[in-house]
Amino acid sequence: MIALLSGQLAHRAPDHIIIDVGGVGYQLHIPLSTFYRLPETGPVRLQVYTNVREDAIVLFGFLTTAEKDLFTLLISVSGVGPKLGITILSHIAPAELALALSQGDVTRLIAIPGIGKKSAERLVLELQDKAGAYALSAAISVPSADANTSDSHHQDALSALVNLGYKESLARQALKNLKSAPGTPLEQILKAALQILLK
Repeated sequence: MIALLSGQLAHRAPDHIIIDVGGVGYQLHIPLSTFYRLPETGPVRLQVYTNVREDAIVLFGFLTTAEKDLFTLLISVSGVGPKLGITILSHIAPAELALALSQGDVTRLIAIPGIGKKSAERLVLELQDKAGAYALSAAISVPSADANTSDSHHQDALSALVNLGYKESLARQALKNLKSAPGTPLEQILKAALQILLK
């Protein structure tokens, strides 16, 4: 199973790319969130999900681990195939999707093309707990020099936001705009920062 590809970007389109790896071209279907952050040409490195079907082996590429992880979560839900998973990620940022799922925001999910009320409710039912854990996993995995200080919590939150796909400058600004008291839990800081970024 192919899990990662590094090579030269040979072709770039909104729904797929071709990566030249040692003279072999691999076609990867991608979400718009990945497309917008790819260079026009040059070296690229993408996380890959390999979908094996009876008639074909189809590759799906993601610029970040966050995108791939959410894609894998999405297609674990009955009725959500790889194409719909890519469509969902093309219309909502990974962090916003995780927040919508964890908060049970059916209205936000219905706004995504291809998602009806029943599909949205099924996504929330099956992924609410997992999405909540996902939204905080990046922060939890970042070691802190002193977990009791507000500064270290802000640094962990910054790392988590960057891992979720936000630009570091935007994440820093969101955390700067927070007025959190010393000792504020990391989870609370991260949720507040996400709410600022999603406005």
